[in-house]
Amino acid sequence: MPVPAYPASDFPDRPTAIVTGAASERGIGRATAHRLARDGWAVAVLDLDAAASEAVAARISEETGMPALGLGVDISDEQAVVDAVARIDAELPQLVGVVNNAGISSPTPFTEVGTEEWKRVFDVNVHGTYFVTREAVKVFRRHSLGRIVNVSSASAERGGGVYGRAAYSGSKAALLGMARTWARELGEYGITANCVAPGSIDTDIMGGRLSDERKTFLLQELPVGRVGTVEDVAGGIAYLLGRDGGYLTGVTLDINGGSHIA
Repeated sequence: MPVPAYPASDFPDRPTAIVTGAASERGIGRATAHRLARDGWAVAVLDLDAAASEAVAARISEETGMPALGLGVDISDEQAVVDAVARIDAELPQLVGVVNNAGISSPTPFTEVGTEEWKRVFDVNVHGTYFVTREAVKVFRRHSLGRIVNVSSASAERGGGVYGRAAYSGSKAALLGMARTWARELGEYGITANCVAPGSIDTDIMGGRLSDERKTFLLQELPVGRVGTVEDVAGGIAYLLGRDGGYLTGVTLDINGGSHIA
């Protein structure tokens, strides 16, 4: 018998969200972790750098008063993910959300990309997302409530972009299909699964590869007339995770300033 999704009134007063790749100073993950904490979420910050993750979590707790846990985790390491989610489940309030943000880029064209680079990108972007989500879903099913958000990319929809070539775009496209499949298969357990697909966002990754000439061209083409911010993306993620997002599943939220219609 299918289990109905929680109505907003039954959403926990203090839910927990896992945000992967959340230690980068100018990254989407860190902005999302701070936004969620301001919205009343406890946050688990997962990143490769344990010290940086702990520092981000400490700052979140200091600024918002919300519980936060920073863990150094290589999400491509299956056992490390299993151990991390078990600790989050034990130490923080009810786990309700997971933001699969951690990822690595690859600017190498398809005819030049090597096997090692291809596997490295997919190990983090796809397999790591699978490991984290699999463990989170075990907790979600216990409570008949869960929210999954994959951070994909406009590159996945357009077939590449400013810095994303074959390996990156392919891995981010996989996240779209994974989320739609989870939406279909996990809905009966009160779990939703969605994606955000950011376009040109001012992060360290984009900033290092976006020339002034290319930026000028983008601004001319974008209907909103500016490059996006990490806060723009964090706001979309917060909506999909929150109380009001329970009837959205299998959706890709394009946060790109209108680039698809440019």
